[in-house]
Amino acid sequence: MTTRLELFAVTGLPMVRAGDDLPALIAAGLDGAGHRLQDRDVVVLAQKIVSKAEGRTVDLATVTPSEQAVALAREVGKDPRIVEVVLSESVKVVRSRPNLMIMHHRLGFVMANAGVDQSNVAAADGHQRALLLPLDPDLSAEVIRVRLANHYGVDIAVVISDSFGRPWRRGTVGVAIGAAGLPALIDLRGQPDLFGRTLEVSIIGFADEIAAAASLLQGQAAEAQPVVVLRGLTWQAPHLPVAETIRPPQEDLFQ
Repeated sequence: MTTRLELFAVTGLPMVRAGDDLPALIAAGLDGAGHRLQDRDVVVLAQKIVSKAEGRTVDLATVTPSEQAVALAREVGKDPRIVEVVLSESVKVVRSRPNLMIMHHRLGFVMANAGVDQSNVAAADGHQRALLLPLDPDLSAEVIRVRLANHYGVDIAVVISDSFGRPWRRGTVGVAIGAAGLPALIDLRGQPDLFGRTLEVSIIGFADEIAAAASLLQGQAAEAQPVVVLRGLTWQAPHLPVAETIRPPQEDLFQ
């Protein structure tokens, strides 16, 4: 049973660019601060640095908006080129109103703007760019996990986090979009509660809770702390990727 947790940010990381070796940058930051990863550490990375390293940017000068994008852009008051990029990452428009598009992303996430973002995306050449989610965040997490585990000779987990809004509450929170080395979900159904009553519906969003905790240090503006290590957590459930957290259509009561 976990009784104490420690979280610390990996500071001093450079601005990440396309093609950068993220595991090497993280290891250098840890080593420079005198830290070594330990067994069962969870390394939480903000989605932006993973997407940047993987080159998941689109130069808006290369985008030609479709008729659908132009019509939707007129409704929501956004650049038609951005709307075209959002549509290209989505399978469905869930809701839209001025300045807001809630999309069903190709990975199954329901999120604002399909995760397409322009904040903290530098444009040194003067071109406007948009940043997309990784193609396969669970795979990205596994690749980073293996590299860091081999570097330090320990068994670790990796979570890739992003900021999501929530339908019935204001404010964004950290949510896991990729995970490796831990269970993204922990199913407690069939286990007894404190008084012996059998749990019937309790499934923990384990990776999401880790992402939310890490986001307190990562921040969502100019904090420049995209990598956080969570230490002291224990689990016994089998590993599951974040893809397993997506609610099947037959269980979705809100779309």
